[in-house]
Amino acid sequence: MEPDCYSKAVSSILVANNGLAAVKFIRSIRAWSLATTGNDHAISIVAMASPEDIHGGTEHVLQADKVVEVPGGASSLNYGNPELIVQLAEQCGVDAVWPGWGHASENPQLPMTLRRKSAGTVFLGPPASAMSALGDKIGSTIIAQTVGVPTVPWTGLGLKAPSDGAAGGNLVDQDTSQQLYLQCCIKNARQATDSCNQVGYPILLKAAWGGGGRGIRKVTEASEVASAFAAVEAEVPGSPIFATKMMSNCRHLEVQLVADKYHNVASLFTRDCSVQRRHQKLIEEGPAYQGI
Repeated sequence: MEPDCYSKAVSSILVANNGLAAVKFIRSIRAWSLATTGNDHAISIVAMASPEDIHGGTEHVLQADKVVEVPGGASSLNYGNPELIVQLAEQCGVDAVWPGWGHASENPQLPMTLRRKSAGTVFLGPPASAMSALGDKIGSTIIAQTVGVPTVPWTGLGLKAPSDGAAGGNLVDQDTSQQLYLQCCIKNARQATDSCNQVGYPILLKAAWGGGGRGIRKVTEASEVASAFAAVEAEVPGSPIFATKMMSNCRHLEVQLVADKYHNVASLFTRDCSVQRRHQKLIEEGPAYQGI
């Protein structure tokens, strides 16, 4: 949640998502409202809904107090459109916007646009600065190394950004940080080959701004580097690219954390996201199975 919005009372929320994310959120809000106020509708839920969702009678449409129709088609036209989400928040007069996961939830333009155009509306999520830092695979890995998190071999292995030494390690000296970032980037196929040879095969060439299975290619030998690099460039145009060691025979485990501006951090335990197709998660199991 944006730091300067904690004191605002919230009585209505725009759910800028659909499907399972929207349903789980609405159910959670209803349960919390009932337990806290004795009224499960103490907080009004306004749901965005595409024509496909409306005509399909999806659960989040049925559960909402109010539904606002948005264009159908690609996510960029509806649930993934920050400008549209902020416009609807203003039109509906809601107190807060909840982005869920996927769609616009990791787009720093959403909290930035909301702050600029509708300053009185709370964004129920991290600030744009956190999204920008952690949504970039190169930048987030540098931050991880800076605070002592072990990483697999990659083009920026061992690089650490300067920090002020305070709790949380606030990064300082942006010019130096930018120079470190550029050291991790691969600019062309020849540099990609040199980086892959240095890190060691098998390699994953990855776009820093990629996601959802886009911008990632496996490379097992030098002859594959040029075509893999071109494919990553084409899938995520304009994104910085880096190389990282591919780990075989392992599981994809995630740790869920929630933190606030007071440095309170809570763990929501783990998820096993190892079942994937084309580098995209199909099934998430939680908590992760601890056995071998």
